[in-house]
Amino acid sequence: MSQPAQRPLRADAERSVRTILEAAEQVLAQDPGASMEQIAEASGLARTTVHRRFASRQALIDALAVSAVRQLAAAVEESHPDTAPPLVVMHRATANVLRLKNAWRFALSLHTEDDGSEAGVVWQQLAERCTQLLERARAAGLIDAGADLDWVRRCYYALLGEAAHGRPDEVEDPELLAAKVVDALLHGVAPRAT
Repeated sequence: MSQPAQRPLRADAERSVRTILEAAEQVLAQDPGASMEQIAEASGLARTTVHRRFASRQALIDALAVSAVRQLAAAVEESHPDTAPPLVVMHRATANVLRLKNAWRFALSLHTEDDGSEAGVVWQQLAERCTQLLERARAAGLIDAGADLDWVRRCYYALLGEAAHGRPDEVEDPELLAAKVVDALLHGVAPRAT
């Protein structure tokens, strides 16, 4: 027997879910063992509302991870990865990702592209989109023709991670950080020819 189609939430229910997820990010980033009650208190909503929206703490955490990685995927798509020039896309997507990574540090650390979860599937799709962009960058001569794109992608992710999780006293404009990340990826740290 097939599952009934899930009805979309009403606008007020969507707002309460968004409020709960934002509160959960803040609370869990400070205390990963925080309870549903602590999250409800931080959200300003009744505990029963939180439990009505999320059957368990794990369901809330899973929804948080899925929401955050979907926002990340949307931010990458906003950079027009299939149509804009590859260098422009790399900069825009990097700045967009850095903005979100700072807002969703806890949620974006929960799953990987290999874990088979719903969030993991979206991470896998993001990895594929990144590789497609790197292929476009290689075709445009931005990346060496012989470069291993899986390795380049992993280096890019490492640079993003370092930029997003820098020291708290080094909060920097995402646009400037994006320029540093893209420059380091494409040119390394070798001296420039003058």
